[in-house]
Amino acid sequence: MSSTNSATPSYDIPKECKAGVVVNEGPDFHVEVQMVPVPEIGPTEVLIKLNATGLCQSDLHFMTNDWGVGSMSSYGTRCAGHEGAGVIVKVGEQVKQLKVGQRAGFKPISDTCGVCELCRTDKECYCFKAVLTGLHCDGSYKQYIKSPERYTTLIPDGVSDYVAGPVMCSASTIYTSLKTANLKPGQWAVFPGGGGGVGIQGVQLAEAMGLRPIVVDTGADKEKLARSLGAEHFLDFREVKDVAGEIVRITEGGAHGVFVTAPQSYSAALSYLGQRCGGKVMCIALPSAGTHNIDVAPAQVVFRGQSIQGTLVSNMADVAETLDFAKRGKLRLQPTVVGLSKFNEAVQMLKEGKVAGRMVVDFNKE
Repeated sequence: MSSTNSATPSYDIPKECKAGVVVNEGPDFHVEVQMVPVPEIGPTEVLIKLNATGLCQSDLHFMTNDWGVGSMSSYGTRCAGHEGAGVIVKVGEQVKQLKVGQRAGFKPISDTCGVCELCRTDKECYCFKAVLTGLHCDGSYKQYIKSPERYTTLIPDGVSDYVAGPVMCSASTIYTSLKTANLKPGQWAVFPGGGGGVGIQGVQLAEAMGLRPIVVDTGADKEKLARSLGAEHFLDFREVKDVAGEIVRITEGGAHGVFVTAPQSYSAALSYLGQRCGGKVMCIALPSAGTHNIDVAPAQVVFRGQSIQGTLVSNMADVAETLDFAKRGKLRLQPTVVGLSKFNEAVQMLKEGKVAGRMVVDFNKE
């Protein structure tokens, strides 16, 4: 950053920047740190220099190309990622409100059409013309990214980049699911995969919302993390023979809500509801196309008034609300932070299921 006589800071913007580029797109991909061009912004866009990016399971699916939504390369995209946090370093000549020096994030949806029926409600993230970050355009694995002013999220003071980055997707996504489920304080929320990046954010938010979290996962590290961040119970599926039966026993009837953040848990999710009238299975995790489907017995959902519902990512309002939880200290997770030299290693660890909590790459560390 260079200083000027005005109150607005100015930044020296390079021609190229470092980025985690997907190589050998497909099942055997890896991420390689390369120098890539810094994007040119349009008149209504801002340029954001990212300090950090979270790593998300969705990144793996885009780089593996196993969702059936098209490959990154078919859109000319080289960098995955959608959990960026940084600072605005340049604004287009028609930008009206955002200013250089403001902190900003980069979300899973980088833009929407802004005029359709969905965009005129709080469902804009379902816009059919939504631009998926890291698939339709380069994502937060690249240090400099461009973002339309109208869909840029500002990061409040008091929230570090390491926390704010994952809020853009993992924390806000599970927050939207919790809101949609409409559970009441004191009710039981079960998180299959709750020791991972999305689920552990849900545990913290559920506790802050007055719910009673139960985590289903495996491993001592994940149990320690989950209990420290608000889980009342931790059920290790490798040790507990009848996980569903134990949930029904603990909750005296079954979970009020099951928030599935691990795709392999879909087959068991309905059983966690037990006989709970009005119980809900909330679908968050997105498995590879054609895998981990739910086998539904209509009688169960009919006689007990149970339901299955999906939520995608968050609208702008929910992202802002989640950032407010973080500002108030309700998101206490301190992610594992690595430098650029560990970019691929961190991504491969995530791919192998070896990450407890969240991983963040710091662009300012080697």
